[in-house]
Amino acid sequence: MDTNAYHQRGVSSDKAEVHQAIQRLDKGLFPNAFCKVLPDFLANSPDHGIVMHADTAGTKSVLAYMYYIETGDSSVWKGIAQDALVMNLDDMACAGLSSGFVVSSLITRNKHLIPGEILKYLIDGTADLLEEWQNMGIDIHHAGGETADAGDVVRTIDVGFTVTGRLLRSSVVSVNVPPNCLVVGLGSYGQARFETEYNSGIGCNGLTSARHDLLAANYTQKFPETFAPQSPSNLNYCGKFQLSDIEPITGMPVGKLLLSPTRPFFPVINAFLPLIQNEVYGMIHLTGGAHSKALKFLKGIRVVKDNPLPVPPIFNLIQSVSRTSDTEMHTVFNMGTRLEVYCSEAAAKTILDTAAEFNIPAGIVGYTEAATQSEIRICRPEKPEIRILK
Repeated sequence: MDTNAYHQRGVSSDKAEVHQAIQRLDKGLFPNAFCKVLPDFLANSPDHGIVMHADTAGTKSVLAYMYYIETGDSSVWKGIAQDALVMNLDDMACAGLSSGFVVSSLITRNKHLIPGEILKYLIDGTADLLEEWQNMGIDIHHAGGETADAGDVVRTIDVGFTVTGRLLRSSVVSVNVPPNCLVVGLGSYGQARFETEYNSGIGCNGLTSARHDLLAANYTQKFPETFAPQSPSNLNYCGKFQLSDIEPITGMPVGKLLLSPTRPFFPVINAFLPLIQNEVYGMIHLTGGAHSKALKFLKGIRVVKDNPLPVPPIFNLIQSVSRTSDTEMHTVFNMGTRLEVYCSEAAAKTILDTAAEFNIPAGIVGYTEAATQSEIRICRPEKPEIRILK
């Protein structure tokens, strides 16, 4: 019997079945890049490559639907547009493409439950985001998209984007991590220079477990359309909080903490990467699989995180209510660190200085060493060591 609550809810952090299904697919020009890089079929340039990436906001859009119905706060829909965009843009930035994007949206809704006003909030929110990022020096453009009314396919709403960009092959970052390099972690929490309020750091992964573990049983009756009927009933909204309950450390409603928009790191990467390109050995966006993500790319390397960034309150809250193990927490949630850069000591200083300019928490969280089997070790003073094996 599968005792992993995340799996029992019909979701997967490691996407094992997906990876098995795509084994036949070509890995592109740079097989160890974080994103697939294709030949430049647009201009047939031997010096360039094309990156195309698609992703969604996942079940976070379900939480936005609940919060909007309960509170009337329409700002959450701009956050969902940001979630879906950043899940693409940060992945692409980890492969070396941090500017020069064309984006196209795909919004699928159950029209019975999702009115046209929500579509307008999403589309206007997307336009606002692109303008904000353009003002930060990012070359990014909207190519339109598709909105589908498909209530037989989705129970509430699904928000996704496809993003395309072109880059020099010489600027592609492959993940080739050697022993004896440093690991710089960039924090997902706090309030960055470009943010208007505190960000819990939760990002866009693990929201199925987060909302069910934290929110109270009355939401089962109030929003039956927000969970799969096949899920075990004891795992549906089994927490103790209302969306409007205040979390005491941050002073923010639990619902707003869960809906903190995924922080964009691509503007930070765009600022530091040209300065240290040759001293970066890989960048890992800790999304699906969280702290196990790097194991997809490591070969004979042990990552020792002996100085991890602090765990923000939202994750401690989830663990205290759900009693989820430390290992499962670190393979479902980013735990406060959503970007890792493997680099030299000189490059680490540049990254830390750039993060400070953006008011983003960052630190040298660990180092690498040779190993017969690739693994991640996470050492926190107050916890037993966590070992995640390939």
